Amino acid sequence: MNRFLPGTLGIDFGTSNSAVAWAQASGTARLIALEGSATTLPTALFFNAETHSTHFGREAIAQYLSETEGRLMRSLKSLLGSPLLLEKTAVHNELVSFQDIISRFLLELTQRTRLQLGGLPRHLVLGRPVHFVDDNPQRDQLAQTMLLEAAGRCGFEQISFQLEPIAAALDYERRLSDERIVLVVDIGGGTSDFTVVQLGPNRIQQTDRSADILATAGVHIGGTDYDQKLNLEQVMPLLGHRHTGPKGREVPSRVFFDLATWHLIHWLSSPKALREAQALREDYSDPRLHQRLMVVLREHLGHRLANAVEQAKIGCSSSGERQSIQLTAIEAGLCVDLTADDLAQHLQPLLARVIVCAQECVRRAGLTSKRLDAVYLTGGSSALRPFQQALAQAFPSVALIEGDLFGGVASGLAYGGPA
Repeated sequence: MNRFLPGTLGIDFGTSNSAVAWAQASGTARLIALEGSATTLPTALFFNAETHSTHFGREAIAQYLSETEGRLMRSLKSLLGSPLLLEKTAVHNELVSFQDIISRFLLELTQRTRLQLGGLPRHLVLGRPVHFVDDNPQRDQLAQTMLLEAAGRCGFEQISFQLEPIAAALDYERRLSDERIVLVVDIGGGTSDFTVVQLGPNRIQQTDRSADILATAGVHIGGTDYDQKLNLEQVMPLLGHRHTGPKGREVPSRVFFDLATWHLIHWLSSPKALREAQALREDYSDPRLHQRLMVVLREHLGHRLANAVEQAKIGCSSSGERQSIQLTAIEAGLCVDLTADDLAQHLQPLLARVIVCAQECVRRAGLTSKRLDAVYLTGGSSALRPFQQALAQAFPSVALIEGDLFGGVASGLAYGGPA
């Protein structure tokens, strides 16, 4: 008896959030409930040092924020293609590589899917960005190989890849009643990817869609980069970033960049990192700033700060109103505000690079913006208000259509299986 379900599973393993969808031939993709009724799972693991248990998604973040003793890991996708992925770290009294930790997360996704479906299909389609690593084809291929090896332990007979913006296009196409030339914009936690593609109801059943893909482009900038920039500009100065010391030099900045970067925060908990941070004391004119830095490092508050910045970014973008970033865990009464003007000012250089990449994609397709019928948005960071404003200015005559920001890619991946 065949132990496999019919159809194809699509996994969108994201920098910030992950999603899974299942589709049978000629059927509609079904997003899988991964945590309660939620069809997304934050790409986060928490290793509980008190119970030696491992937790995933919202539960992982909640345990960390409740000050349970342990280690939180996020944005592991950002390590793909890097030698850091093969380095080992102590987890539950054993040394494991970060690639093994990605495998654990993917295995958890498939186990939760199996419980929902009663089994798994034979074929898995994994999403991948246009570029895991910018301007380095060897490391880019290495990143895909690493992800393939991590997924290889999940029990599928066939594993293939599809570009994430193309997957989003395949999902959008199911809702079209006429032919369109579309710029698909997929802005995730780690990358911004673009595809110009011809879509339409008469094309859905074609097995080879390569002729419909007019151009692709991508840049390694996403939501976590926006978080990092806002963290560096708004929060890290309270810990000494850009602070001038007694010798007229700024405090060395590496610790602040690592502390503002999701996938590097956990490295700062090592004894070596703490010694190096303590040695910075002589570079400070204001000892209070250094004391705050040491509190953050000793109390392992880095992820809490990054989470507070991320939530302020989301709140400020969605409401347009001032958000307060509470830092009382560092020092009583300490806080800093984030305004819409701050958001626009600090993110403008990053957003400009992303918009240039979008325009380059259209240029590669041999088109002008006037030939586009729509700009289709997917990926959580595509909802960022300053980004949508910049995109509207770059493509003034084209309708912006917001799709399923968190589930569209997974659904499109599930449509990418064999007929």
